[in-house]
Amino acid sequence: MKKPQSPFLESLKGRINLESAPFTDRGSRILVFRRGPPLEIRLAERWVKWEQEVGDYRRRTPMVDQFSIFDGGGIPLKLHATTYPHAIGIDTPRGEFWLAFLDDETLYLKLPEGEFTIGFRVLAAQGGTDRRGGQFRGDSEHRRNHRNVSYTTNAHILSNVIEADTDGYLKVRMRIRAAADSGWTLNLTPRLGLNRSVPPSGEVLKRAERRWHEWFAAVPPVGERYRTQYYYAWWILRSGLISSRFFLTREVMIPSKTQYIGAWQWDSYFHALAYRHMDRDLAENQLRIMLDHQRENGMIPDAVHDEGVVTEWPLPHSEQVVAVTKPPLIAWTALRLYDTLKNRDFLDEIYDPIRRWNAWWFRENDDDGDGIVQYNHPYSSGLDDSPLWDGGMPVESPELNTYLVMGMEAMAKIAAILGFPADAREWELHAQALTEKIIRHFWDPQAGVFWATRNHEPIRVLTPFNLYPLLTGRMPKTIEEKLIRHLFLREEFWTRYPIPSVAANDPQFEPETMWRGPTWVNINYLFVDGLERIGRAREARRLRQKTLEVIMRNRDIFEYYHPETGKPCPKAASVFGWSSAVFVDLAIRASREAGEI
Repeated sequence: MKKPQSPFLESLKGRINLESAPFTDRGSRILVFRRGPPLEIRLAERWVKWEQEVGDYRRRTPMVDQFSIFDGGGIPLKLHATTYPHAIGIDTPRGEFWLAFLDDETLYLKLPEGEFTIGFRVLAAQGGTDRRGGQFRGDSEHRRNHRNVSYTTNAHILSNVIEADTDGYLKVRMRIRAAADSGWTLNLTPRLGLNRSVPPSGEVLKRAERRWHEWFAAVPPVGERYRTQYYYAWWILRSGLISSRFFLTREVMIPSKTQYIGAWQWDSYFHALAYRHMDRDLAENQLRIMLDHQRENGMIPDAVHDEGVVTEWPLPHSEQVVAVTKPPLIAWTALRLYDTLKNRDFLDEIYDPIRRWNAWWFRENDDDGDGIVQYNHPYSSGLDDSPLWDGGMPVESPELNTYLVMGMEAMAKIAAILGFPADAREWELHAQALTEKIIRHFWDPQAGVFWATRNHEPIRVLTPFNLYPLLTGRMPKTIEEKLIRHLFLREEFWTRYPIPSVAANDPQFEPETMWRGPTWVNINYLFVDGLERIGRAREARRLRQKTLEVIMRNRDIFEYYHPETGKPCPKAASVFGWSSAVFVDLAIRASREAGEI
């Protein structure tokens, strides 16, 4: 099988396993998996209006399945698939096929010379053949067919049959005789116009290879020990991008094309931190898309997807619906982008929307008027199932108020950059005032932590979020020392792969259950940043290296990890965005610090 010319692509040979990691491309919602010998194609689309018909996008049946290649006599050929970022090489006894993206809605199959049959099924109520292939049109009167599909070839067609099959599928058998540079395309689209173009196959593969090579060539270098996982992380950060459509007003990175379809607010901020190393517009647009949907009252939605935004959600075990958002990290992120990109205009663009966002937190989320801001829904924290919320809402959390201090401090610096000295002083005064309230309201000197509270009573579950005020860099030394001690206690948070989301010695610790024990590397990232800020460079390096190690020990990159084994937990999403972004940023920092680049 011919190797790609790009060393980046060759280095990632076989890393896309087609099981937990699908073959996909920048901007596309097409996901190619392998289920046994055949291939199948799923769509990374939510279809909110049709979920009652077709099911949740994580469990929905594929749009195309049982994709196989047969010899001239109709016998299935044994397929040996080799994946690269730009293409899948499919070796068969009848020759070598290559599958690549022609565009974000069209797959292209490069055909070898010879005679064979292509077979597959399409989830459709109706379809028909034509001179160059066939097409299936969506029809709102029929169930389960909400996308238009076509298949087209420039090879000589010997026979072409569509017939009904089981489970709402139509079965296609297309026998062809291919010449040099013949191709075959499969277009899946919500649009009326289908892409029936079949350009020469050599050009398609060269363009696909060039697109991916240019992406990898644009990223900063890192030390050799990080490179294998580093370029895989950058593969995730390109392949996870989806193009603008409807409510998705910008090209945006989604957390995982297999698990989370849409742009989530705090995920987008971590994604932006990685993109700032290679593409200014891409980095800044991860923030802009959230501000595009800011509410009149200043609130920023929890998430944005093709068909809408998420601004409210029922409380767990309740029919009461309340506003839902995500932690206020946008100002902190924007300042980090500026530190790298020096785009003052971007700060000017987003300054007023972030001011309204900050005001919303204090105006709408402080029922008792004590100046301490509360969470009204667990999902607004991002820590969906944390035991901190088990007793009900609202909860006043030191972690949320820490984010607000960090955000107001960032806004003070942004105001100074923009030439607003009075604003800068006001933001700084507010940040310091809230810091002092955090100490008075949450600090327990005997326990040496900041307890979250419900009805002004402490919630005595030990989590890293009880240590969060450390990140402000504003704690007295006596408090700082106690927090550091907790962080590095082996029986609490300094597990083999820290930081567990609940202390390992807490009765509520469940090391495989989402936010009840596993290690989340985005939380580690914030603590690395906080430790560096307070002058604890050695401790920051230790945590940074542990974080890089847990991500490198697995071939894929996951949502969260077991804090002792370092293995992904059973329900952790694969090909995960912010874990990839954290790895990219920390690997660059570690390499630069070590003088390896």
